[in-house]
Amino acid sequence: MPDRTPAPEVLLGVSGGIAAYKSAELLRRLTESGHGVRVLPTEAALRFVGAATFEALSGRPVTTGVFDDVPDVPHVQLGRAADLVVVAPATADVLARIAHGRSDDLLTASLLTARCPVLLAPAMHTEMWEHPATRDNVALLRSRGTVVLEPASGRLTGADTGKGRLPDPAEIFDLARLLLERPGALPRDLEGRHVVVSAGGTREPLDPVRFLGNRSSGRQGYALARVAAQRGAQVTLVAGHTADLAAPAGVDVVSAPTAAAMEAAVRTSADDADAVVMAAAVADFRPVDAAADKIKRGSAEPPPLRLAQNPDILAGLVRDRPRAEQVIVGFAAETGDADGDVLHHGRAKLGRKGCDLLVVNAVGDGKAFEVGDNAGWLLAADGGEVELTDGSKALLASRVWDAVAARLQ
Repeated sequence: MPDRTPAPEVLLGVSGGIAAYKSAELLRRLTESGHGVRVLPTEAALRFVGAATFEALSGRPVTTGVFDDVPDVPHVQLGRAADLVVVAPATADVLARIAHGRSDDLLTASLLTARCPVLLAPAMHTEMWEHPATRDNVALLRSRGTVVLEPASGRLTGADTGKGRLPDPAEIFDLARLLLERPGALPRDLEGRHVVVSAGGTREPLDPVRFLGNRSSGRQGYALARVAAQRGAQVTLVAGHTADLAAPAGVDVVSAPTAAAMEAAVRTSADDADAVVMAAAVADFRPVDAAADKIKRGSAEPPPLRLAQNPDILAGLVRDRPRAEQVIVGFAAETGDADGDVLHHGRAKLGRKGCDLLVVNAVGDGKAFEVGDNAGWLLAADGGEVELTDGSKALLASRVWDAVAARLQ
């Protein structure tokens, strides 16, 4: 029988900043993934993007005032019916109005009746984001359980750059989906912590054209970094080759294309880290001799390829950890074979590596690599085993950070 589960209902608030044009892309992502979306712009937002755009993309009417459709009492009914409220962009003005319980338009009135998760994506100039009034409003909202994202850094209006840029719509969508999957997935329990995450695959050059690599897209590592940053951590993301992924908001990204570069970057970053999560797919081997020029095709057999082992970064981190309380997490992409199933090989790897936690993924047949979702098991050195049910990679990341935060506390 067809699935008759009703689609999640999302209220998308849009406030009046130049980043309002990006809300159209977020709206498209929400509707194309099966969500019912009602757009609630402020009057100022409609000076940047017209109501017709929002109506065409959502298939629903757009109004701003509490006196529209009075018999239906929309400012009460919309908030009650919502499964999630997202405000993107959230300007300094709308943050202030939400924090202090104003209800002078349909968006802010609906927020007072909403009992679902609320996700606010700030966008403003750096000086406005850093102003004590804004910081106090953000702290007040977070103390009530509202998720206020860390903004990105980059180009603002005019020639200005700095912190205050709206996170990429794809990132906001991923975090919105996470809150629908798991409403309590983004507590601020990593504030004051420095965490290091590795992501993506490494590429070991054969010549200027060819390399030894793997199928890792980096999505899981980026999801781990993104979720950690929004849980309050200072995050260093050591990135190998990734599938053209945008840097997560509030995250410092260090490029490390080879295993040797990744080892150096991770070790440097890990010196003062509270936790290190090795989600990267690091090549086990590298060519002994990389050719300076492209290896040409000829009639003779190609020269034999001699390989050397790359360093075991995870085992080295465990061996040389600077403090006993540092939490180290590994990842294991496994398949079953004649010697045992995926969990058997995962348990054996945990024993060999000596890390505190190990995420075990079954790979192959469209699992784990190059896809948006993930599943597996979280194994602990003390013998604990938790199944990580199928869901978004951000959902898996939130489960990992739960376990890390518990150990740090």
